[in-house]
Amino acid sequence: MRLLIYILILVAKIIEVSLATTRIVLITRGERTIGAIIGFFEVLIWVSLVSTVLKDITSDPFKLLVYALGFALGNYVGSMLEQRIGIGTIRIEVIVMEEQGTELVDSIRKKGFAVTVMDAKGMDCERSVLLMNIPRKKYREVVKMIKAYQSNVVITINDIKPVYGGYGILKR
Repeated sequence: MRLLIYILILVAKIIEVSLATTRIVLITRGERTIGAIIGFFEVLIWVSLVSTVLKDITSDPFKLLVYALGFALGNYVGSMLEQRIGIGTIRIEVIVMEEQGTELVDSIRKKGFAVTVMDAKGMDCERSVLLMNIPRKKYREVVKMIKAYQSNVVITINDIKPVYGGYGILKR
């Protein structure tokens, strides 16, 4: 019976902390409504869980260790889950040699991604700076495509808040 309680505490805590991680990311990315809904379920789990752990804790302190382990694993699982879900938008900035820039831009646009091109001057040659706002879950595909055109390309990736206007993925 105790083993079952330990397992339930561990699983519930992993779920609760994973929800918390996802909620925080959603809210910081402007998805307040979904974040609030997740927060409701997160608190329901938390209150039930804490009351279970604190009940008769002096005679069974192992519940506290299981709770702490669930917290640690929940942070790990939550961050992995959030990364897989890929909610939000990122900005990719790419600096390429001008010769590869035009061909790369055409390829990116053919895949349905919006890209803005600016002329730049590097130390040894003319460069192109490409700016893209894309869904986070698609960034690996775009980076792979970019690296196929030039091996020593400079790529910078940043999380951004919701974007309004423009082409494709943007909020209205």
